[in-house]
Formats: sequence, structure tokens, C-alpha cells
Amino acid sequence: MTVQTLPAFGALLRQWRERRRLSQFELSVQTGVSARHLSRVETGRAEPSRRMVLRLAEALGVPLRERNALLVAARFAPEWDETDYWDDRLAVARQAVGMILEHHDPLPAVVVDRFGNLLDFNGGAARLMEGVDPALLSGRANLARAALHPGGLAPRLLNFREVQQYFLDRLREQFAVDEHPAVAALVEEVRSYQPVGEDDGRWDGAALSPIALPLRVRTPRGDLSMFTTIATFGAPRDVTVSELAVELFFPLDDATREAFAERP
Repeated sequence: MTVQTLPAFGALLRQWRERRRLSQFELSVQTGVSARHLSRVETGRAEPSRRMVLRLAEALGVPLRERNALLVAARFAPEWDETDYWDDRLAVARQAVGMILEHHDPLPAVVVDRFGNLLDFNGGAARLMEGVDPALLSGRANLARAALHPGGLAPRLLNFREVQQYFLDRLREQFAVDEHPAVAALVEEVRSYQPVGEDDGRWDGAALSPIALPLRVRTPRGDLSMFTTIATFGAPRDVTVSELAVELFFPLDDATREAFAERP
């Protein structure tokens, strides 16, 4: 049997096992399910119980959205809800995120979903995005688009290609988990953008960051250099919450730190 002709659950299980680079024996050791039984499940000669599906998904580190897909493929009901971010049921989560955004100000901070769509941002991020075409920040605004589109930060980015590659790597990582057409379309869109700033590709003599890839932006307050960290919820029980990411920007040099310390 080829992967294409395997029953739905068996094919998905094999894909996740191979994605994690585990043999059937290694997965057996982790889960307590015999390698022989795993082989039978993958080839459709045995059907997993709901408990087994959840145990295998946990061992493989499958995201909640894809765990639901595994359950449905095995003919079980989904386990986790997917709640709209602005629904009252996620009020506590939004409050926690709001505290992070508020306390991080005046430094920029944004909240994005699995596609990098902007759900919320603080005053520091708003100041960073001053001059961005309002159309790019309305409706379903996307962080990669706001950064790389000619009407976005692109004319002021001093390291356009590095930032473009950063977003491509993130989107491709997401596509490896979730082959959603929207992710594939975003990859192609991000690839299509070309640098429009005069400084792109030119080195200004600044020291290489030993921490992370910098975001280097020219602003009225001077050239800013930042790196980011990403915060996520621990042990989420909702698909939307599991896919939320709070990206926090930090200064890489004293000039950037001083620029953000100056309140407008």
C-alpha cells in the first residue's frame, strides 16, 4: 500500500510520525502502544480507540487543530473548540494579552494568529507603523504584508531581504503543519515582494547582533534596531488560544532604547 491509498487516519498518523522523525518502535516506546499494533493502525488493519488517538497525538506534539483532524479521521468527534478571539468566552485570555501589551509599551508588541494576521497591538507598535498605508492595517491586516508591502514598512526597512526571509521561514514552518491554501498564498505573496528602500543590502557598520535577527527600520526618531521574542499560552484548551502568538520587540542598541523611551 502507498501512503496515498492508506486509510485517512493511518496516513495522517504516518505523516506526523515521519515529520517528527520517529520510527514505529520509537513511538511505541513513548506511548506504550506496541510497534506491531502501530503498524496495523497505519495500514488500516486496526482501528484506534479515541484514547489511543489522543495519546499518539500528545506524544507526537500535534497542535490542537490537527489533533481534532486526527480524531475526525478516526471517526470521533473533535475534542477542542475553536472560539473567535473576540468572543466573551476568551475574555480572560484577552485580558492576559492586554496586560502584556500594556506593560511592554512604549516598546512595540503585536498579537497574531496562525497566519500572522494582526489581532491587536499596543501604542509602541502603532508608532512603529506610522506612515504605513491605512488600507494595510484595516480589515484582516497581516504582519508580513504590513512589513514588506511597498505601502508598508518596506521603504524604511534597512535589511529588507533578511526580514523577508524571516517571514518566509515562519510561513513555511506553519505550512508544514497546516497545508492551508491561505498559508501557501501568503508564501507566494511574501516571495513576490521586492526591496524598495535605498538602503536595502547596504551595511552601515553596526555590530552583528549576537542575539537574533534584527529588524532595522529608519524612522523620524532615527534608525531603530530591534529583535523579537514570541510568547504563547501554556497548555491551551482552545484551538484559537493555542495558535495565538504575542510578538514582543526589544531594542538591540542604546539609540533604539532611547528613541522608544521618548514619549510622543
